[in-house]
Amino acid sequence: MNDSIVRAEHVTKTFGETTALDDVSLSFEPGIIYGLLGPNGAGKTTLIRILTTLIRPDAGSAWVDGVDVLDDPRTARTRMGLAGQFAAVDDYLTGRENVEMVGRLYNLSATEARRRAAEVLDRIDLNGAADRTVRTYSGGMRRRLDLAASMVGRPRVLFLDEPTTGIDPRSRIDIWDLIRDLVDDGTTILMTTQYLDEADQLAASIGVIDHGHLIAEGTPEELKDRLGGSVVEVIVPDSDRETTVAVLSKINEHAATFDSASKKITLPAPRGAETLMATARSLDGAGIIPNDITLRRPTLDDVFLAYTGKPAGEDDAPTRQPRRRGRRGK
Repeated sequence: MNDSIVRAEHVTKTFGETTALDDVSLSFEPGIIYGLLGPNGAGKTTLIRILTTLIRPDAGSAWVDGVDVLDDPRTARTRMGLAGQFAAVDDYLTGRENVEMVGRLYNLSATEARRRAAEVLDRIDLNGAADRTVRTYSGGMRRRLDLAASMVGRPRVLFLDEPTTGIDPRSRIDIWDLIRDLVDDGTTILMTTQYLDEADQLAASIGVIDHGHLIAEGTPEELKDRLGGSVVEVIVPDSDRETTVAVLSKINEHAATFDSASKKITLPAPRGAETLMATARSLDGAGIIPNDITLRRPTLDDVFLAYTGKPAGEDDAPTRQPRRRGRRGK
């Protein structure tokens, strides 16, 4: 724990009758990307707001780069940068003016703010548009500018809250490359995302949060392996869907889940082909003829479904009880 660059211990936060975070503990070492996954409303942004000193928890403690964010928020802010879910840039300033303004808020001199602004704008390939007003920027350019502003203070830790939401695929890849470069240069990143392929590509370690509980942690491969190494995927007529989920959920200790986007039912297959055979027998016994049935390697989408019971991007149902699988912190 002493080697952790970001650490939260027993953090709890409520808003009225809603518990956003419930006794969350996590920590991770310097020089990596830590991905925080969870449905909308699971508590991801609340945790980032606590770690970045924007709100205080009702209970618990947190440190960033060795600084207690509750006892010494002013110093903690000098160690971190934040790019929130929406680009926090001024449409009526130029890109260069936006970044220089943030530099001045970091208490840099006017000369140093100009120098660093030029440096980061070059790094994110926005020099050609630096003197245009931001209202002329595309969504991807605005997001890159927001990242530039978060980098101008040269933070040891950078918090990225859904950094590629709402931008085109080409810009997503550009931002992925930028994030990798930042880590190569020594920046540690905590990133939330709704794109599980993004977490799979970038994160060295992942935490899954649901209903305010940290319910699983590990590397992407460790989380996939916990599902048993393989997944059975079934497509059935709509009229047979509920019966199929119920039947398959009795095959092993894992519940079958339905993805409304792909129309597929998935079941962790810890025994590989044996689970596939059991699935076929169970469907036959229930009089269900599948449209398709396959056995494949699990993805982070399967991990997400197994732990949260819903696809990424879906909102949490307020009445659903939390599922306490996996480890709660390190």
